Amino acid sequence: MAADASTRPVTIVTGASRGIGEAIAVRLAAAGHDLVLTYRVRHDEALDVRRRCEASGGRVLLLQIDMDDLDAAATLVPTAVAAFGTVTGLVNNAGITPRIGPFLDAPVDETERLFRVNVLAPTLITQAAIAHMSTALGGAGGSIVNISSGAATSGSPHTYVTYAMSKAALHALTIGASKEFAAEGVRVNTVSPGTTRTEIHAAGGRPDAPEERAPNIPMRRAGEVHEIAGAVLYLLSDDASYTTGADIRITGGS
Repeated sequence: MAADASTRPVTIVTGASRGIGEAIAVRLAAAGHDLVLTYRVRHDEALDVRRRCEASGGRVLLLQIDMDDLDAAATLVPTAVAAFGTVTGLVNNAGITPRIGPFLDAPVDETERLFRVNVLAPTLITQAAIAHMSTALGGAGGSIVNISSGAATSGSPHTYVTYAMSKAALHALTIGASKEFAAEGVRVNTVSPGTTRTEIHAAGGRPDAPEERAPNIPMRRAGEVHEIAGAVLYLLSDDASYTTGADIRITGGS
């Protein structure tokens, strides 16, 4: 029997039209979450993700938001609360990579956009989510998951140091916010994928990166998106009720 709508978790997933975000959305819907999903430009793909999530019996609000537009990003949580009455979970998944290459070749305008999308937008959204969830501010608590990267701790030399920097900032967000709001019913955790089969590598100019990197990964293969989604589901669940400030690395042993 489906849960009453008033008792179902309501989770925001940013960047949910493809890749890891898509896998997370579909997995959460199957587990009984109502969803607020964002996408930037891939309207048809986003509609397909919504259809698949709704087929699991949940309600889905689909929003077109470019995380490069911080004013637009700031509307996400208020829009979700207006639509569903509450938000119990947030997955900061939307992110971009720069062109793969040496650090000295990274242009400042590209780095500036990278930080708006990967750091500033999640920061604004997290602030709004915590303000809504915090029991000290009248909320009912909640769970936030930041999708980082194994690059945050490796630094990704010769590849994309600036991307690694942006993901390390998400780690700092998790550590600081998890401690500041632990007594207020808000858990904040990180999931850090290693090389995973998604289109993000093509966007960075190296579509064959998963195959190229596989020999140097202890498990000798790249990850799959469903392997990331399972960790996110766990962190949003009651099974993780005593877990905050954690980083689950899904990197094949790297």
